[in-house]
Amino acid sequence: MTGSSDTLTPGTPRLGSPFRAALIQMRTEKNVAANVAAASALIREAAAAGASYIQTPEMTGTMEENREALFRVLHAEENDPALAAFRALAAELKVHLHIGSLAVRASEHRAANRSYLLAPDGMIAACYDKIHMFDVDLPNGDVYRETAAYRPGELAIVAELPQIRLGFTICYDLRFPALFRALAEAGAGMIAAPAAFTQSTGEAHWHILLRARAIETGCYVLAAAQGGTHENGRKTFGHSLIIDPWGTILAEGGTEPGIVSAEIDPAQVALVRGRIPSLSNGRRFELVAPADHGRLHVVPGGVA
Repeated sequence: MTGSSDTLTPGTPRLGSPFRAALIQMRTEKNVAANVAAASALIREAAAAGASYIQTPEMTGTMEENREALFRVLHAEENDPALAAFRALAAELKVHLHIGSLAVRASEHRAANRSYLLAPDGMIAACYDKIHMFDVDLPNGDVYRETAAYRPGELAIVAELPQIRLGFTICYDLRFPALFRALAEAGAGMIAAPAAFTQSTGEAHWHILLRARAIETGCYVLAAAQGGTHENGRKTFGHSLIIDPWGTILAEGGTEPGIVSAEIDPAQVALVRGRIPSLSNGRRFELVAPADHGRLHVVPGGVA
């Protein structure tokens, strides 16, 4: 799904003039109103500094991991107070405000981990439900079961900003390069990866994965992060990153809440893809399995 019906050659980005982007790094707690207030203060500061696109992390509204407690504060999209507050703020500041994700009620027994792009008039320009669920047993003993409360999304989303096409991902999606390639082939020149990476996985893989996704796609990759020790005891890695299409880190946060910003020049997307046209050079092929020599069809770029 894209924000317009026209078709671009795979890897051809929609380009406009340079603009300033900002990432809001947070340490979200359980109280929704307090989290909205903390995010809003930083969003206002970023807009005052000239950012026209502002992104917050995954789980901007609440970091509630207890399923019963989460469902007591969940709302459907149409009456979610955090979403209403952020829509009003986007309209007030006249910016594209990308809420990395909110937990919203999708059904009686399931939530959606949903990302929202809010237009400068406060309307919802696009939304995306996280596709890949974080069901993991980490070596340090931490256990995560996102599917216990959330249902996975099924649609990859590309939306229009005035200067560039934006692809949507959330956190664990970062480990699935096929999604990033599909977004780039649909014309995205910038991909959002708002996250709440754990401390241990962040230390090992955060920088490597984000830089790899930028290099593979020839996209800017912008990842607003949660950082520090949260009220529920969870430790997140922080280090919000803005990475250019060549894989260079343009701006990086630490572990404390704050703002990370950089100038985005869409012309760099075309320049990098012209130097290494891996998106347009991708080819279909078949994989022959060693046991039965059965053939598995593989999509462009060699991703099953």
